[in-house]
Amino acid sequence: MKKIIAKSLKNSMTYIEFKNLVSKLLKQGKSTGENQSAILLNYSLLSERRMKRLDKKIEISAKIRQEILKLDKKITFLVLMESWCGDGAQTLPIMNKMANLSPNIDFKVVLRDENEDLMNAFLTNGGKSIPKLIILAQDSLDVIESWGPRPRIATKMVNDFKEKHGKLNAEFKKDLQVWYNKDKGISTQNDIVGILSAL
Repeated sequence: MKKIIAKSLKNSMTYIEFKNLVSKLLKQGKSTGENQSAILLNYSLLSERRMKRLDKKIEISAKIRQEILKLDKKITFLVLMESWCGDGAQTLPIMNKMANLSPNIDFKVVLRDENEDLMNAFLTNGGKSIPKLIILAQDSLDVIESWGPRPRIATKMVNDFKEKHGKLNAEFKKDLQVWYNKDKGISTQNDIVGILSAL
């Protein structure tokens, strides 16, 4: 496992590098990942706009800030992501802002399709759901915890809808984005700080 993590960290990029890569690819009419399609390109354009908006607007609450500043262990946030991921667009800017608050958190992004071994080690109900945040001890590369692909409340919404209707439809996906906008990143912050507080 540590070999897989070490290899993925070598392939990793900073949040800024990820955003620059996405921007460069979009100018070429491409998304990240092996599969290229008009749908994925569309999602990538939408995700880029969301991330830019959240980078400007998202606030980390004073309570969460306080908890993060208590962190005295060196950790890495390693996130599996792709440009077209709607849940990632809503949560990656928050993870990055949280990481930026502490000199003890190193924030790295890896592309899912280029890091298959890592993705396969962190499946969600057998699926390659992203974003997937893997929290690592910097010195040992031990996995402390993983989180994702979405906050607990949103996960419950998705599971309830799937149970009732079999699969997610376009209308539900739109409703989920509305929920994210109203939530203003609070659920993501609470989930992640809950993990950090237990360290």
